[in-house]
Amino acid sequence: MKKYNIRADKRLGQHFLKDEEPLFSMLKAAQLTPEDNVLEIGPGLGVLTLELCRIVKKVVAVEKDRRFVPILNDLTQDFKNVCILEEDVLKLDWKKIRESIFEGDFKVVANLPYYITAPIIMKIVENRQFIPLAVIMVQKEVAHRLAASCGSKDYGILSIAVNVYADVDIICEIGRGSFVPPPKVDSAIVRITLNKKPRISTDEEFFFKVVEAAFGERRKTIRNSLKSRLNLLELDQSHIDKALDTAGINPMRRGETLSIEEFDKLAGALKRALNMSKNN
Repeated sequence: MKKYNIRADKRLGQHFLKDEEPLFSMLKAAQLTPEDNVLEIGPGLGVLTLELCRIVKKVVAVEKDRRFVPILNDLTQDFKNVCILEEDVLKLDWKKIRESIFEGDFKVVANLPYYITAPIIMKIVENRQFIPLAVIMVQKEVAHRLAASCGSKDYGILSIAVNVYADVDIICEIGRGSFVPPPKVDSAIVRITLNKKPRISTDEEFFFKVVEAAFGERRKTIRNSLKSRLNLLELDQSHIDKALDTAGINPMRRGETLSIEEFDKLAGALKRALNMSKNN
């Protein structure tokens, strides 16, 4: 940072890792081989980028802050297997990168900018057909939400949105003192192993409508949450009660106590009730 006269930009959530131990934990968790392609998001000063270049076949490092692009080009000049892109990763066409640069599937290994963590995670999930694995550093709170099981205080829509499509493991937690400047929160490394097929049999769009309705008012019972939040004119209270009975779910339970499998059964029963109501 002194060499290039660089300061962290708080607007972009920049905190640079100075501790090597979490870095090597990320590399180990990613199970990297010389045949792997890797997308890195927010490489910053290139500490992780350099290690990736030494291990894998191809690295694409996407950096939004143009101040770092010449630094990254300078640091990686001895490597022929790296491509530095000055882009907003959320606006980037990942499928095009797969086809034009990687020429195949790729893993994601990144210390994520905290202010766009959730959108990036969902982008990873959306592109699971060609991303088998992601190892990311996130806020500790987000890590616990990603790995949460039903009934826990961290369990919510994000937990379900990721776990429908993936297996999540928390690799380790990292104190704020491992960064320059130190963030106000601790961090964690998470491994997300993607599955090409979802864990649910119900139409995905309808499934998430039901999940969002169930979590709309966490203090309400699942019966009352669906009644006030599902917003489908064709479904009245009798349809909701019958669907809960068909799915074997006590209507007095709260949404956060339902597993993905139970939500799948409930959404399937509600979908059938909706179709019958429309047909009548």
